[in-house]
Amino acid sequence: MVKQLDYHTIREIFERFYFAEPEPKGELEHVNVYTLVVAVALSAQATDVGVNKATRKLFQIADTPQKMLDLGLDGLTEHIKTIGLFRQKAKNVMKMSRILVNDYEGEVPNSRAALQSLPGVGRKTANVVLNMWWRMPAQAVDTHILRFGNRSGVAVGKDVVAVERAIEDHIPADYQLHAHHWMILHGRYVCVARKPKCAVCLIRDLCQFEDKNL
Repeated sequence: MVKQLDYHTIREIFERFYFAEPEPKGELEHVNVYTLVVAVALSAQATDVGVNKATRKLFQIADTPQKMLDLGLDGLTEHIKTIGLFRQKAKNVMKMSRILVNDYEGEVPNSRAALQSLPGVGRKTANVVLNMWWRMPAQAVDTHILRFGNRSGVAVGKDVVAVERAIEDHIPADYQLHAHHWMILHGRYVCVARKPKCAVCLIRDLCQFEDKNL
């Protein structure tokens, strides 16, 4: 495992990310906070592209918890059957929608604990929603961030919780809001698992990864 980078190097890395893309955006399509929660929950072990393809028509007819309940389990299942683990995900979305209607007046709560109490919503999903919708500097660590954080030395940790803490502890506050988006996008398109694109990486001179693919 590489050493955790120092403050000045991390600040330089995120300055470069900022100048390359000042307002990075999540790639999951949604029309409101409820559809964002659903989309993120559906994206577990699936690609954003695949989720977007499945939800475009779904969110046109079911963009609230009540409308999802009206659509029914079979109707939802038909829309998302191209997504991995779709049967269990459909059941979770229906259970979540019922809880939102019964316990939250159809509104999505905005605390991490309340979000995580919903079926199919883990810490990562909760952090994505808190960050993207309520602009809370929550760090949603996925495989891309875990890989990039440990390769580069930006956020070193043995698991997602440790990396999340490393991001919160080491990345300067003024870059916290967009940190996970910059890291996800960099891990998804540049610092890929096999044959990372080090030759076009804008931080390769600061990265601690020894086996650079140049």
